[in-house]
Amino acid sequence: MVKHQPLQVYERQLCLSCLTGIYGCRWKRYQRSHDDTTKWECLWSFILFCTFSLLLVWFYFWWEAHNDYSEFNWFLYNRSGEWSDGTVPILAATAAGFTYIAFLTILALCHVAVGQQLNLHWLHKIGVTAALLTTVISVISVTQMWGEEWDVVWISLQATGPFLHIGALAAVTALAWLVAGQVARAEKTRFQLMVVLIYLSVLLMLYFIPLSITSPCIMERGSLKAAPTIIGHQGAPMLAPENTLLSFNRALQRNVSGLEADVTISLDGVPFLLRDRTLRRTTNVRRVFPQRQYDDASLFNWTDLSSLNAGQWFLKDDPFWTVQYMSTSERWLLGNQTVCSLEQMLKLAARSNRSALLTLHRPPSNHPHHHDWVNLTLDSVLRSGIPQQQVMWTVDSNREMVRKAAPGLQQTSVQKLPLDTLHHKGISRVLLRYNQASAQDIKLYNENNISLTLYWVNEPWLYSLLWCSGVPSVSSEAPQVLRKVHYPLWLMSPDEYCLIWIFTDLISFAVVLGIFIFQKWRMSGMRSYNPEQIMLSAAVRRSSRDVNNMKEKLIFSGKSHQTTSCWRLTLCQGLFHD
Repeated sequence: MVKHQPLQVYERQLCLSCLTGIYGCRWKRYQRSHDDTTKWECLWSFILFCTFSLLLVWFYFWWEAHNDYSEFNWFLYNRSGEWSDGTVPILAATAAGFTYIAFLTILALCHVAVGQQLNLHWLHKIGVTAALLTTVISVISVTQMWGEEWDVVWISLQATGPFLHIGALAAVTALAWLVAGQVARAEKTRFQLMVVLIYLSVLLMLYFIPLSITSPCIMERGSLKAAPTIIGHQGAPMLAPENTLLSFNRALQRNVSGLEADVTISLDGVPFLLRDRTLRRTTNVRRVFPQRQYDDASLFNWTDLSSLNAGQWFLKDDPFWTVQYMSTSERWLLGNQTVCSLEQMLKLAARSNRSALLTLHRPPSNHPHHHDWVNLTLDSVLRSGIPQQQVMWTVDSNREMVRKAAPGLQQTSVQKLPLDTLHHKGISRVLLRYNQASAQDIKLYNENNISLTLYWVNEPWLYSLLWCSGVPSVSSEAPQVLRKVHYPLWLMSPDEYCLIWIFTDLISFAVVLGIFIFQKWRMSGMRSYNPEQIMLSAAVRRSSRDVNNMKEKLIFSGKSHQTTSCWRLTLCQGLFHD
């Protein structure tokens, strides 16, 4: 005779099934386990955590490197010869990889929280390995090609450090729930001590890490200096084709203090404005002179240069994703720009009473003006009628001759030289990349009446940081963005920062202490029940209909089987008959 008797009541655990199913493809109840995680799976959990940490740094790097996306694309163009926005695939891949690894990390933490054994599925292990190797290769490649950009991480921490500290402290405080649960469930005292010591070490480090956080924006408000003046690098290249009259006009409309341009000498000795070595990227030379498209731009005469279109490329490539917001008339104006000469730009600056910052490129050795390129450029400056004191001269070659011929020019160095050398050469200005000047350098230059200009500053957070540092001027490709910054993004006194720091630490400590006490009480309460009491209480709280729908039946046949399961059958019969 076959008997069907209820043995045990199971609750539906949909969330737990999804948790273990997505992480380890363990969708069935019998596949799950509360046993300790194996050493092999612990190793994979460590690899997952390391991959998450590396991707977090990589993601943060590209988030802050937004200031220099155009510089990165220009580097790629010089290497490949073709223009493309190389940041788009990198950002897409980084965002996808970070989201995937972060999701797996959260699932792993949830496993720890509910006491489930970690068992990462082999497909996820392949995905984690691929994400780790791809990120490592990408980091090495960017370091070799664009190593100086890593400085942006340390610079940005001066702007984001106080807020990242609060975020990190909140995350570690939240992890107290998992740590306290693990300690309360653990049976080995050594394991409990190890977990508690590691967690407390990390927590104490976060409590005192503000002692090492320095930022120029932590200062008294009365000490804040005037906002840095803005020089339009190549005009306003986000609003119009770079180094064109329209671009310089757009920059002047944004009330810049000066215009910066790259100067090249044509074959017949006319200085004109171009950043690249060739004309392929910014003109239609491929269509007009297809046989000469790879020639050096300085090997074209001014007549040929004047016949080229310098605006259609901007509409086609849309390097800053701004064309879509322009009207039809604006696009027509953009598409009909020509190569601009140095004299045209200087006359525009003179009429607007703005300064001019010139970066000169020497022609190749086979150029007819390889030796007198400085004289030709200086002649154009003097013919343009711009006051000499409004021109910043950066060329170190023949500087003494230039000083005698045009003593009013602002002699500018593009290298960080000792003060004695600067004064000896009559240099009154210094032009450096924003990562090349420390806070001490800025203070030293200001104290010795050396005007410092940092390039290229395109993001409000960097502009605010340099503003608080006391930088007098910056060169920017986005003057329309920086002009909207009327005050530093954040500024607080040292006393205010200390108050926030202490208040945050106290709240964190109180929450962590409360979590540990609650988890200890919770686990001690659960241990006061034996399995039979847990089964009885679970069954009593359920209606007979729910019990009948959720109970699992076993088939027993044979006298010996009935004998070995006698106590279970008796218990369950009493339960359900009641």
